[in-house]
Amino acid sequence: MLRRRAFTPGALSSPLSRARLGTFLTFALGGLICGVWVARMPALSAKFGIGTGEIGVVLLTWGVAATVAMQGMRGVISRTDSRTMLRVAAPLAAGTAALLALAPTYGLLLGAVALFGMAFGVMDVSMNAQGSVVERAYGRPLMSGMHAGWCAGAMTGGLLGVLTAALGLSFTSSVLVAALIALPAALAIGRTYIAEQTSLTVVTEKGRRGRLPMAVYLIGALAFLAFMAEGAIADWSGLLLHDELGTTEAVAALGYPLFETAMLCGRLVGDRLRTRLGTRRLLALSGVGTAGAMSIVLLAPSTPMALVGFFLTGAMVCTVVPTMISLAGTVAPGQSAASVAQVGAMGYGGLLLGPVVIGFISEATSLRTGLGIVLALALLIAAATRFLPISAQTDVAAPVAPAQQPEPELIAA
Repeated sequence: MLRRRAFTPGALSSPLSRARLGTFLTFALGGLICGVWVARMPALSAKFGIGTGEIGVVLLTWGVAATVAMQGMRGVISRTDSRTMLRVAAPLAAGTAALLALAPTYGLLLGAVALFGMAFGVMDVSMNAQGSVVERAYGRPLMSGMHAGWCAGAMTGGLLGVLTAALGLSFTSSVLVAALIALPAALAIGRTYIAEQTSLTVVTEKGRRGRLPMAVYLIGALAFLAFMAEGAIADWSGLLLHDELGTTEAVAALGYPLFETAMLCGRLVGDRLRTRLGTRRLLALSGVGTAGAMSIVLLAPSTPMALVGFFLTGAMVCTVVPTMISLAGTVAPGQSAASVAQVGAMGYGGLLLGPVVIGFISEATSLRTGLGIVLALALLIAAATRFLPISAQTDVAAPVAPAQQPEPELIAA
């Protein structure tokens, strides 16, 4: 059985509020770093004289490293906690981003990308697990709001990419500035995190660690599809606008921040929508809406129309990933951190496979054709939501009596 003691929300209201803000800001830092990198992808291509195939290899390397690290963290984070891991991983991600910026050759770039991917993978698992701790302590949906922090950071990073591109600055300068901002901020924010004192694994009668239920892997499969769709737009929007529609690098860099702006707006209201519509209906509507919005991008005859399509796609797809992470934190009581790590690793598999598939399809046909996979993925998500194990006992969005709310014991930083 799960060992835990009573938690009185009023006793830790101030530390809990700080943890909620700190987790939001941690997501923002991650988004800032990645936003600059993604927005300046055309500049990265120009720096090393590489095409979409080689860019795909860069993204593949990052995805492999992140996925391996996230999968490996499942056992580690179960024995420690998200607070401890996040205090190490967030500054490390900022530091390795600086190595990514300074890499002088394509070979060293791949090595730096691998290190950055591993550090970022650990950071991603830890901040989602920390978000789950805070969400369960509040007893209501908060994960979309946490992920809004990522959008705010990515939007800021994307706009920084636009500014540096307009000023004629290099890829190296852009990413290095973001890393130098993120490093001290990560060290300061680390003081706000909270940790569960109770073991993060279920203790069975035989004293063995409980296995994750199959529901976690189903959620992970849908997270795989959602991450693949999000990553495809993040990684290839700039190149679509630049190469297919012939716009400048500065205008091409607008695609990603517009996408993230819409994601931010949607996630700020996503928790309320989830409570009002229900988790299953929200996910189904998100899938159908994403498919429709992506159709606008694929059929756009001009840059303005494509930018509108990217904005609408962000507004539609924004709630899928945080809802999957939230479900992962609730379907396996006592194993929330391990479940989040597993779903996160499976989700990043989508980021791992997506760039490769789209890159090779684009080489053989066109980037528009390659991005058509996003439409298919969105429809798959909409169709698969009916199989999700959502109930009043496992869904944090479901109204429950006060005595039934989760009561994990928390330790303030």
